Amino acid sequence: ASLENGTHGFAFGSGLAALDTVLKLLKSGDHVVSGDNLYGGTQRLMERIYAPLGVKFTFVDMRDVGAVERALTPATRMVYCETPTNPMMNLVDLGATGDLTQAHGYLLVVDNTFATPYFQRPLEYGADIVLHSTTKYLNGHSDMVGGLLITSRDDLAERLGFIQNAAGGVPGPMDCWLALRGLKTLPLRMRQHDTSGRRIAEWLRQRGDVTRVYYPGLPSHPQHELACRQMSGFGGMISLDLGDPARARRFVESTRIFALAESLGGVESLIGHPVTMTHAAVPVAMREAMGLTESLVRLSCGVEDTEDLIADLDRAFAASG
Repeated sequence: ASLENGTHGFAFGSGLAALDTVLKLLKSGDHVVSGDNLYGGTQRLMERIYAPLGVKFTFVDMRDVGAVERALTPATRMVYCETPTNPMMNLVDLGATGDLTQAHGYLLVVDNTFATPYFQRPLEYGADIVLHSTTKYLNGHSDMVGGLLITSRDDLAERLGFIQNAAGGVPGPMDCWLALRGLKTLPLRMRQHDTSGRRIAEWLRQRGDVTRVYYPGLPSHPQHELACRQMSGFGGMISLDLGDPARARRFVESTRIFALAESLGGVESLIGHPVTMTHAAVPVAMREAMGLTESLVRLSCGVEDTEDLIADLDRAFAASG
Protein backbone atom coordinates (compact mmCIF):
# COMPACT_ATOMS: atom_id res chain seq x y z
CA ALA A 1 0.00 0.00 0.00
CA SER A 2 2.83 2.41 0.78
CA LEU A 3 4.26 2.03 -2.74
CA GLU A 4 0.98 3.43 -4.09
CA ASN A 5 0.88 6.09 -1.35
CA GLY A 6 -2.17 4.34 0.05
CA THR A 7 -3.04 3.48 3.64
CA HIS A 8 -4.78 0.10 3.30
CA GLY A 9 -3.74 -2.93 1.26
CA PHE A 10 -5.46 -6.28 0.73
CA ALA A 11 -3.83 -9.35 -0.83
CA PHE A 12 -5.79 -11.90 -2.87
CA GLY A 13 -5.25 -15.24 -4.54
CA SER A 14 -5.32 -13.66 -8.02
CA GLY A 15 -5.92 -10.38 -9.77
CA LEU A 16 -9.39 -11.57 -10.72
CA ALA A 17 -10.13 -12.42 -7.08
CA ALA A 18 -9.22 -8.81 -6.25
CA LEU A 19 -11.52 -7.52 -9.02
CA ASP A 20 -14.29 -9.85 -7.87
CA THR A 21 -14.08 -8.25 -4.43
CA VAL A 22 -14.37 -4.77 -5.96
CA LEU A 23 -17.44 -5.79 -7.95
CA LYS A 24 -19.02 -7.22 -4.79
CA LEU A 25 -19.29 -3.61 -3.59
CA LEU A 26 -22.14 -3.33 -6.12
CA LYS A 27 -25.69 -4.63 -6.10
CA SER A 28 -28.24 -5.55 -8.75
CA GLY A 29 -29.28 -2.46 -10.70
CA ASP A 30 -26.01 -0.61 -10.16
CA HIS A 31 -24.20 0.68 -13.23
CA VAL A 32 -20.48 0.69 -14.08
CA VAL A 33 -18.77 2.72 -16.79
CA SER A 34 -15.70 0.81 -17.90
CA GLY A 35 -12.98 1.20 -20.46
CA ASP A 36 -13.58 -0.84 -23.59
CA ASN A 37 -10.00 -2.11 -23.83
CA LEU A 38 -9.53 -4.52 -20.94
CA TYR A 39 -7.77 -7.72 -20.03
CA GLY A 40 -9.96 -10.51 -21.40
CA GLY A 41 -10.51 -12.06 -17.97
CA THR A 42 -11.79 -8.74 -16.63
CA GLN A 43 -14.26 -8.46 -19.50
CA ARG A 44 -15.41 -12.03 -18.92
CA LEU A 45 -15.95 -11.52 -15.19
CA MET A 46 -17.99 -8.38 -15.79
CA GLU A 47 -20.13 -9.59 -18.69
CA ARG A 48 -20.57 -13.30 -17.95
CA ILE A 49 -20.68 -13.34 -14.14
CA TYR A 50 -21.87 -9.96 -12.86
CA ALA A 51 -24.08 -8.79 -15.74
CA PRO A 52 -26.40 -11.83 -15.33
CA LEU A 53 -26.66 -10.90 -11.63
CA GLY A 54 -28.10 -7.51 -12.55
CA VAL A 55 -25.04 -5.25 -12.56
CA LYS A 56 -25.06 -3.12 -15.71
CA PHE A 57 -21.91 -2.26 -17.65
CA THR A 58 -21.26 0.34 -20.34
CA PHE A 59 -17.94 0.04 -22.16
CA VAL A 60 -16.53 3.25 -23.64
CA ASP A 61 -13.31 4.55 -25.13
CA MET A 62 -11.88 6.18 -22.03
CA ARG A 63 -9.31 8.16 -23.96
CA ASP A 64 -12.22 10.59 -24.23
CA VAL A 65 -13.30 11.81 -20.78
CA GLY A 66 -16.41 13.20 -22.46
CA ALA A 67 -17.41 9.67 -23.46
CA VAL A 68 -17.23 8.66 -19.80
CA GLU A 69 -19.40 11.60 -18.76
CA ARG A 70 -21.98 10.86 -21.47
CA ALA A 71 -22.24 7.25 -20.30
CA LEU A 72 -23.09 8.18 -16.70
CA THR A 73 -26.61 7.42 -15.48
CA PRO A 74 -28.44 7.93 -12.18
CA ALA A 75 -27.57 4.30 -11.39
CA THR A 76 -23.82 4.72 -11.97
CA ARG A 77 -21.75 3.78 -8.94
CA MET A 78 -18.30 3.05 -10.36
CA VAL A 79 -15.88 3.95 -13.16
CA TYR A 80 -13.28 1.30 -13.97
CA CYS A 81 -10.21 1.49 -16.18
CA GLU A 82 -6.78 0.20 -17.07
CA THR A 83 -4.01 2.59 -18.06
CA PRO A 84 -2.05 1.82 -20.13
CA THR A 85 -4.59 -0.58 -21.57
CA ASN A 86 -3.98 -4.18 -22.54
CA PRO A 87 -3.01 -4.63 -25.35
CA MET A 88 -3.64 -1.37 -27.27
CA MET A 89 -1.56 0.81 -24.94
CA ASN A 90 -4.22 3.51 -24.73
CA LEU A 91 -4.06 5.90 -21.78
CA VAL A 92 -6.75 7.26 -19.49
CA ASP A 93 -6.32 10.83 -18.25
CA LEU A 94 -6.31 10.01 -14.54
CA GLY A 95 -6.51 13.62 -13.38
CA ALA A 96 -9.51 14.51 -15.54
CA THR A 97 -11.27 11.22 -14.81
CA GLY A 98 -10.60 11.57 -11.09
CA ASP A 99 -12.07 15.08 -11.12
CA LEU A 100 -15.17 13.76 -12.89
CA THR A 101 -15.79 10.86 -10.51
CA GLN A 102 -15.17 12.96 -7.42
CA ALA A 103 -17.59 15.63 -8.66
CA HIS A 104 -20.34 13.01 -9.03
CA GLY A 105 -19.44 10.87 -6.01
CA TYR A 106 -18.62 7.71 -7.97
CA LEU A 107 -15.86 5.23 -7.20
CA LEU A 108 -12.86 5.31 -9.53
CA VAL A 109 -11.06 1.98 -9.73
CA VAL A 110 -7.79 1.79 -11.68
CA ASP A 111 -5.90 -1.34 -12.71
CA ASN A 112 -2.27 -0.22 -12.43
CA THR A 113 -0.71 -3.58 -13.31
CA PHE A 114 1.08 -2.44 -16.48
CA ALA A 115 2.66 0.73 -15.06
CA THR A 116 3.25 -0.41 -11.45
CA PRO A 117 3.62 2.16 -8.66
CA TYR A 118 7.21 2.65 -9.80
CA PHE A 119 5.97 4.56 -12.85
CA GLN A 120 2.42 5.67 -11.91
CA ARG A 121 0.35 6.16 -8.74
CA PRO A 122 -3.38 6.60 -9.52
CA LEU A 123 -4.41 7.43 -5.93
CA GLU A 124 -2.56 10.72 -6.36
CA TYR A 125 -4.92 11.59 -9.24
CA GLY A 126 -8.17 10.85 -7.46
CA ALA A 127 -8.59 7.08 -7.77
CA ASP A 128 -10.42 5.45 -4.85
CA ILE A 129 -9.09 1.92 -5.36
CA VAL A 130 -6.00 0.68 -7.20
CA LEU A 131 -5.87 -2.92 -8.38
CA HIS A 132 -2.85 -5.04 -9.26
CA SER A 133 -2.26 -8.50 -10.56
CA THR A 134 0.81 -9.25 -8.46
CA THR A 135 1.38 -12.20 -10.78
CA LYS A 136 2.93 -9.72 -13.20
CA TYR A 137 5.49 -6.97 -12.49
CA LEU A 138 5.23 -6.72 -8.70
CA ASN A 139 6.29 -10.35 -8.30
CA GLY A 140 8.30 -10.25 -11.50
CA HIS A 141 9.47 -13.87 -11.60
CA SER A 142 6.46 -15.74 -13.04
CA ASP A 143 6.30 -18.13 -10.10
CA MET A 144 3.18 -17.08 -8.20
CA VAL A 145 -0.39 -15.89 -8.73
CA GLY A 146 -1.91 -13.06 -6.74
CA GLY A 147 -3.75 -9.76 -6.64
CA LEU A 148 -3.84 -6.56 -4.60
CA LEU A 149 -6.28 -3.81 -3.74
CA ILE A 150 -5.05 -0.50 -2.31
CA THR A 151 -7.10 2.41 -0.99
CA SER A 152 -6.68 5.45 1.24
CA ARG A 153 -10.33 5.54 2.28
CA ASP A 154 -11.12 4.04 5.68
CA ASP A 155 -14.75 3.35 4.72
CA LEU A 156 -13.75 1.40 1.61
CA ALA A 157 -11.06 -0.46 3.52
CA GLU A 158 -13.65 -1.65 6.02
CA ARG A 159 -15.96 -2.91 3.28
CA LEU A 160 -13.19 -4.53 1.23
CA GLY A 161 -11.75 -6.21 4.30
CA PHE A 162 -15.14 -7.64 5.24
CA ILE A 163 -15.74 -9.00 1.73
CA GLN A 164 -12.24 -10.46 1.57
CA ASN A 165 -12.75 -12.27 4.86
CA ALA A 166 -16.31 -13.36 4.11
CA ALA A 167 -15.67 -14.57 0.55
CA GLY A 168 -12.25 -16.08 1.24
CA GLY A 169 -10.28 -14.97 -1.81
CA VAL A 170 -7.05 -14.83 0.17
CA PRO A 171 -3.59 -15.90 -1.06
CA GLY A 172 -1.40 -18.64 0.32
CA PRO A 173 1.59 -17.70 2.49
CA MET A 174 4.16 -18.95 -0.04
CA ASP A 175 2.70 -16.74 -2.77
CA CYS A 176 2.88 -13.76 -0.40
CA TRP A 177 6.52 -14.53 0.38
CA LEU A 178 7.37 -14.76 -3.31
CA ALA A 179 5.67 -11.44 -4.03
CA LEU A 180 7.54 -9.73 -1.19
CA ARG A 181 10.80 -11.17 -2.55
CA GLY A 182 9.96 -9.74 -5.98
CA LEU A 183 9.29 -6.27 -4.59
CA LYS A 184 12.91 -6.06 -3.42
CA THR A 185 14.09 -5.81 -7.03
CA LEU A 186 11.15 -3.86 -8.48
CA PRO A 187 13.14 -0.64 -9.19
CA LEU A 188 15.99 -2.55 -10.86
CA ARG A 189 13.64 -4.61 -12.99
CA MET A 190 11.38 -1.73 -14.01
CA ARG A 191 14.33 0.37 -15.14
CA GLN A 192 15.55 -2.44 -17.40
CA HIS A 193 12.04 -3.17 -18.73
CA ASP A 194 11.74 0.52 -19.56
CA THR A 195 15.18 0.71 -21.20
CA SER A 196 14.44 -2.24 -23.46
CA GLY A 197 10.88 -1.10 -24.13
CA ARG A 198 11.98 2.31 -25.40
CA ARG A 199 14.82 0.93 -27.52
CA ILE A 200 12.81 -1.92 -29.06
CA ALA A 201 9.75 0.24 -29.74
CA GLU A 202 11.89 2.74 -31.66
CA TRP A 203 13.61 -0.08 -33.57
CA LEU A 204 10.22 -1.53 -34.53
CA ARG A 205 8.92 1.89 -35.55
CA GLN A 206 11.71 2.25 -38.07
CA ARG A 207 11.01 -1.09 -39.76
CA GLY A 208 9.11 -1.02 -43.02
CA ASP A 209 7.36 -4.35 -42.37
CA VAL A 210 5.57 -3.21 -39.19
CA THR A 211 2.25 -1.48 -39.82
CA ARG A 212 2.05 0.20 -36.42
CA VAL A 213 3.76 0.19 -33.03
CA TYR A 214 1.77 0.84 -29.85
CA TYR A 215 4.00 2.18 -27.07
CA PRO A 216 3.29 5.33 -25.01
CA GLY A 217 6.99 6.16 -24.81
CA LEU A 218 7.18 6.87 -28.54
CA PRO A 219 6.74 10.56 -29.45
CA SER A 220 4.50 9.30 -32.27
CA HIS A 221 2.03 7.81 -29.78
CA PRO A 222 -1.09 10.04 -29.86
CA GLN A 223 -1.11 10.27 -26.05
CA HIS A 224 2.63 10.64 -25.52
CA GLU A 225 2.27 14.03 -23.81
CA LEU A 226 -0.27 12.58 -21.36
CA ALA A 227 2.06 9.66 -20.68
CA CYS A 228 4.86 12.10 -19.85
CA ARG A 229 2.56 13.97 -17.44
CA GLN A 230 1.21 11.07 -15.40
CA MET A 231 3.93 8.42 -15.81
CA SER A 232 7.60 8.63 -14.84
CA GLY A 233 8.48 5.78 -17.24
CA PHE A 234 6.79 3.69 -19.92
CA GLY A 235 7.72 0.10 -19.12
CA GLY A 236 8.35 -2.91 -21.30
CA MET A 237 4.97 -3.68 -22.85
CA ILE A 238 4.77 -3.13 -26.62
CA SER A 239 2.14 -4.09 -29.17
CA LEU A 240 2.81 -4.16 -32.90
CA ASP A 241 0.60 -4.77 -35.91
CA LEU A 242 2.19 -6.73 -38.73
CA GLY A 243 -0.71 -6.17 -41.13
CA ASP A 244 -0.94 -9.88 -41.99
CA PRO A 245 -2.64 -12.38 -39.63
CA ALA A 246 -0.78 -15.36 -41.06
CA ARG A 247 2.57 -13.65 -40.65
CA ALA A 248 1.69 -12.63 -37.10
CA ARG A 249 1.07 -16.27 -36.19
CA ARG A 250 4.35 -17.33 -37.82
CA PHE A 251 6.19 -14.49 -36.09
CA VAL A 252 5.13 -15.41 -32.55
CA GLU A 253 6.28 -18.98 -33.17
CA SER A 254 9.68 -17.93 -34.53
CA THR A 255 11.32 -16.22 -31.54
CA ARG A 256 13.83 -18.00 -29.31
CA ILE A 257 14.35 -15.65 -26.37
CA PHE A 258 10.78 -14.33 -26.34
CA ALA A 259 8.74 -17.29 -25.09
CA LEU A 260 5.22 -17.77 -26.47
CA ALA A 261 3.03 -17.40 -23.37
CA GLU A 262 0.07 -15.41 -22.04
CA SER A 263 1.52 -13.77 -18.96
CA LEU A 264 3.69 -10.66 -18.71
CA GLY A 265 5.90 -8.64 -16.39
CA GLY A 266 8.47 -11.29 -15.53
CA VAL A 267 12.23 -11.21 -15.85
CA GLU A 268 11.90 -13.34 -18.98
CA SER A 269 10.64 -11.87 -22.26
CA LEU A 270 7.30 -13.14 -23.57
CA ILE A 271 5.45 -12.82 -26.86
CA GLY A 272 1.74 -13.36 -27.47
CA HIS A 273 -1.05 -13.22 -30.03
CA PRO A 274 -3.88 -11.49 -28.11
CA VAL A 275 -6.76 -12.47 -30.41
CA THR A 276 -6.14 -16.18 -29.83
CA MET A 277 -4.69 -15.94 -26.33
CA THR A 278 -5.31 -13.23 -23.71
CA HIS A 279 -8.30 -11.64 -25.48
CA ALA A 280 -9.96 -14.68 -27.03
CA ALA A 281 -12.94 -14.17 -24.67
CA VAL A 282 -13.56 -10.61 -25.92
CA PRO A 283 -16.43 -10.45 -28.47
CA VAL A 284 -15.25 -10.03 -32.06
CA ALA A 285 -17.19 -6.79 -32.59
CA MET A 286 -15.59 -5.22 -29.52
CA ARG A 287 -12.11 -6.36 -30.58
CA GLU A 288 -12.60 -4.85 -34.02
CA ALA A 289 -13.92 -1.58 -32.57
CA MET A 290 -10.80 -1.10 -30.45
CA GLY A 291 -8.44 -2.02 -33.30
CA LEU A 292 -7.41 -5.37 -31.86
CA THR A 293 -6.72 -7.19 -35.11
CA GLU A 294 -5.63 -10.74 -35.87
CA SER A 295 -2.28 -9.33 -36.99
CA LEU A 296 -1.52 -7.75 -33.59
CA VAL A 297 1.37 -9.11 -31.53
CA ARG A 298 2.13 -8.23 -27.90
CA LEU A 299 5.61 -8.17 -26.39
CA SER A 300 6.59 -8.24 -22.73
CA CYS A 301 10.24 -7.19 -22.75
CA GLY A 302 12.12 -8.84 -19.89
CA VAL A 303 15.44 -7.98 -18.30
CA GLU A 304 17.69 -9.75 -20.79
CA ASP A 305 20.24 -7.77 -22.79
CA THR A 306 18.38 -5.33 -25.04
CA GLU A 307 20.49 -6.08 -28.12
CA ASP A 308 19.91 -9.82 -27.67
CA LEU A 309 16.16 -9.18 -27.68
CA ILE A 310 16.40 -7.09 -30.85
CA ALA A 311 18.46 -9.81 -32.54
CA ASP A 312 15.82 -12.37 -31.56
CA LEU A 313 13.02 -10.28 -33.05
CA ASP A 314 15.11 -9.66 -36.18
CA ARG A 315 15.49 -13.41 -36.66
CA ALA A 316 11.74 -13.87 -36.21
CA PHE A 317 11.02 -11.22 -38.84
CA ALA A 318 13.31 -13.03 -41.27
CA ALA A 319 11.84 -16.44 -40.48
CA SER A 320 8.21 -15.31 -40.74
CA GLY A 321 8.54 -13.15 -43.84
